[in-house]
Amino acid sequence: MRAAHYEQFGPAEDVLSVGEVDTPTPGPGEVLVRLTHSGVNPSDAKSRAGSRPGVTKPDFPRIIPHSDGAGTIFAVGEGVDPARMDQHVWLWNAQWQRAHGTAAEMIALPADQAVPLPDGVSHEVGATLGIPGLTACQTVFGGGEVAGQTLLISGGAGAVGHMAVQLAKWGGATVITTASADAADYVGRTGADHVLDYRDDDLAAKIKDLAPGGIDRAVEVEFGTNAALLAEVMKPMGTIATYGSAKAMTPELPFGPMLFKALKIDITLIYILPPAERAAAIARLHAALTEGALKPAIHACLPLSDCVTAHNMVLSPGRRGAVLLETV
Repeated sequence: MRAAHYEQFGPAEDVLSVGEVDTPTPGPGEVLVRLTHSGVNPSDAKSRAGSRPGVTKPDFPRIIPHSDGAGTIFAVGEGVDPARMDQHVWLWNAQWQRAHGTAAEMIALPADQAVPLPDGVSHEVGATLGIPGLTACQTVFGGGEVAGQTLLISGGAGAVGHMAVQLAKWGGATVITTASADAADYVGRTGADHVLDYRDDDLAAKIKDLAPGGIDRAVEVEFGTNAALLAEVMKPMGTIATYGSAKAMTPELPFGPMLFKALKIDITLIYILPPAERAAAIARLHAALTEGALKPAIHACLPLSDCVTAHNMVLSPGRRGAVLLETV
C-alpha cells in the first residue's frame, strides 16, 4: 500500500516521502480500515518537525503520521464482530503513541478507535472530528451544559474555534469570539453573537461591554498570550478551558487577579481524554452533526502525494478550516 512517512525530524520537504509500505494486518480486537481521508493537524506537523520539548528523535524507526481520518472497515481481527465489515467510520488517536497513522491507504487499530459515522455524514467531515472536533466539544462542554452562559472563544477562524462557536451556540450560549479583521465575515457565519478583532487595543473593554457580568467560560487557543486579558474579563468562579499556548509555552500568569476571582484553569489534551468523557463528547458531536448544527469547514483536500504541502499549509496563517489528504 502507499503511505507517507518519515524517519527523522526536520522540515517537511526534507524528511517526508510517499511510497510503498507493507499493508498491516488487524490483530485481536483490531479493525483494518481502508482509508479515504487523512486529517492533518498542526500537532502532526509539529511532531514531524521535532518541536516537542525533550524529544530528540522519532519514537519509532519509521512513522506514518496523522491521528485523524475516515474510511471503511475492510477486515476485522479476532474478537471483533464481523458485522462491522464495510462500516463507514472516523478515527481518533490513530498515531498517538503508535508508529502507523492515517497518511496511508490502510490502517489497523483498536476497534473502539474506529467510530461509526452517523448517517449522512461524509468521510471528509469524519476526518475532522478526531482532534479538532473532540477538542472543541470538550472545551465547550467539559464543565457541563452552557445554556444561558456567555462564552468567549478565541481564534474563531481556526479549525477548533470554528467548531467550538457552532457547538456553543447549539448548546444555548451567548458567544463572543475573536478573529483577525479579514476573517470576521467567515467567523460571523458560524452564528457567533459577536466577532471582535483580536488585535484591537480596546479588546478587553469591548468584551466587558458585551458581557458586563463577565465571561462564564473561555475557550482559549493562546493561553499565555491572553492570560492577562482573561483575568480581566472573566466572571468570578469562571473557567478558562485552554488547549494551546504555542506563542508562550512558559506563560507568566497574573495570579493575583486570577486568585481574587477564583478562576479555574482547565487544560485539555484530547489524546488522553478519559473514556467516559470521550464517549460523551462523541455523542454530542454526533448529535450536533445529525441536527445540522455543526458544519466543519474544510480548507483544502489534497492527494496523498501532496503530504508535504499539507504539512506546510496546516501551519500557515489564514487557513479556513481543516486540511485533509485523499488517501484513495
